[in-house]
Amino acid sequence: MIAARLPTWHPANLIATWFGIGRLPVAPGTWGSAVTLPMGWIVASWVGPIWLFAAAALVFVVGWWAAGVYAHRNDTEDPGEVVVDEVAGQLVALAVVPIDPAYYAAAFVLFRIADIWKPWPVSFAERRLGGGLGIMADDIVAGGYAVIVLLAAKEVLT
Repeated sequence: MIAARLPTWHPANLIATWFGIGRLPVAPGTWGSAVTLPMGWIVASWVGPIWLFAAAALVFVVGWWAAGVYAHRNDTEDPGEVVVDEVAGQLVALAVVPIDPAYYAAAFVLFRIADIWKPWPVSFAERRLGGGLGIMADDIVAGGYAVIVLLAAKEVLT
C-alpha cells in the first residue's frame, strides 16, 4: 500500500523542498544551493562563519527527518525535489570561507561539482545509506570535499 502524498503545508514537505525551491522545474539542486548563499552570508555576518557548521548540523538533523518522511510518502528513494540536503552541504562548504562574493562563488561551484560528480565516498553514502540519512549524507560529504579543496587552495595561494 502506497502512503498518501504529503500536503504542501506539511512541515516535512516544506523543509524537504526548502519551502518550495525544490519544485522549480530546472536544476532544483542548484537552486537549493544558490538560495543557501544569502542565508549563509547572514549567519556568518551575525555570528561568524564557524557557526555555519552548527547551522549545517541543524539543517542535517531536521532534513534527515523531513527527507525521510517525504521520500517514504512519495514512494521514492531520493526525490529530485528534495533540496534540504543541498542546503546542508552548501552550508558546510561556506563555513571555511570569508564573507566575500568570490569565495562564496568558489564554495558554490566546488560544492555543486562534488555533489553532481559524486566521487567516492559521496557515491557510497548515496547508494548504501537509506532513507533520510542517505539523502542527506552524500551532500554533507560533498560539502566536505569542497572544504578540502577550498582549504588546500587557501594554503597554496597564501
